[in-house]
Amino acid sequence: MQAVRIALLLAGCVLALAAQSREARIARGVAARRDQRVAQRRDFHMYPELSNREERTARVIAEELRRLGFDEVRTGVSRHGVVGLLKGGRPGPVVAVRADMDALPVQETLDVPYRSRNPGVKHACGHDVHMTVALGAARLLSGMKQELAGSVKFIFQPAEEGPPEGEQSGAAQMIREGALEQPRPGAIFALHTSPLLPAGKVGYAPGPMLASSDSFSIRIIGKKVHAAWPHQGIDPVVVAAECIGALQTISSRRLDPVEPVVITVGSIHGGNRNNIIADEVKMEGTLRTHNEAVRERAMTLMKEVLGGVAAAHGARAEITWSEKHYPVTVNDTALIEKTLPALRAALGAENVVRVPPVMGGEDFSFYQKVIPGCMFWLGVANPARGITAMLHTAEFDVDEESLLAGVRVMTAVLLDYLEQSR
Repeated sequence: MQAVRIALLLAGCVLALAAQSREARIARGVAARRDQRVAQRRDFHMYPELSNREERTARVIAEELRRLGFDEVRTGVSRHGVVGLLKGGRPGPVVAVRADMDALPVQETLDVPYRSRNPGVKHACGHDVHMTVALGAARLLSGMKQELAGSVKFIFQPAEEGPPEGEQSGAAQMIREGALEQPRPGAIFALHTSPLLPAGKVGYAPGPMLASSDSFSIRIIGKKVHAAWPHQGIDPVVVAAECIGALQTISSRRLDPVEPVVITVGSIHGGNRNNIIADEVKMEGTLRTHNEAVRERAMTLMKEVLGGVAAAHGARAEITWSEKHYPVTVNDTALIEKTLPALRAALGAENVVRVPPVMGGEDFSFYQKVIPGCMFWLGVANPARGITAMLHTAEFDVDEESLLAGVRVMTAVLLDYLEQSR
């Protein structure tokens, strides 16, 4: 019995030493290529491309994976997606990492050397960081290829922000076109930039992390008339104003108030002249929840509320839902728990923090419906340097030291999964 305990203790010591050696090796590799990672991120930032238009981005990624000696590099998945497979020198499990590629229709305002060269387009959500981190992990792992027991699949995905109307792309289309097959990974990981965390820290959230997201369009139909005779018409502007207020009572009075629900009307248009009552008003917005049953109930209530308010004024209301829908991003709790030691070993326990779920949406959730998956927040803020702007804003930027933390974390997580799953 004593001999068994000693053997187990020795085995534990060997594993601990191996982990320390691995972390030291990763740290050295990351530090040695810091300038390359910064240059790579800046290149992506200078040449951003909108959803389903990521032609240059995809070409740069595919060429890099081929230079790294990937066994398979598949291009043209979901238009411009790239899927690379790195096979280890020994048999073992398969794990995947996903990085999104598209930028946003945001005008760059920062006066920096790497400002966007494409007018009206900017990486304002950190996808340039996501790609750079994934390529950094790809480089490190390719250097360990013969030691790897298993394979790593790198999925570079277009159109996370949503394809143009009438086009298909994004995570769901990547899955339909086989990104998770031949071979199928046992798990998938991703990082997302967070301006709410300082560079060097990573945040995790077991269970729901991000909300479902549904886009809607509302049409309020009234009756046009001269503004001096309002009683002869039906004013859809007034009706729209009441509808906006009434929609907000759904979360506070019609649904369980402890359930997260956000209904946002982000766009409203109507009328063509100051002295004419319009004949219709159009509004657009999003519905976000953390619970599928709540989502379905909220959609039903929105239709009822709009119809009732409009009918009270003699108007009509129509609501249509876009095909663009993201499910709730739900991190696999067991996978999170298994991964935490690797995160803490990579950055230090004090730099790995639990964070609450938020109401943003992510189509990484589609992968999680097929295989277990975890997304982590990668801190990119640096208040001392004024780097605090939120995602999707013209002022968004990142502390590039976050690239080093991202590569260390992602490399360690992927290696740890392969070792634990043998």
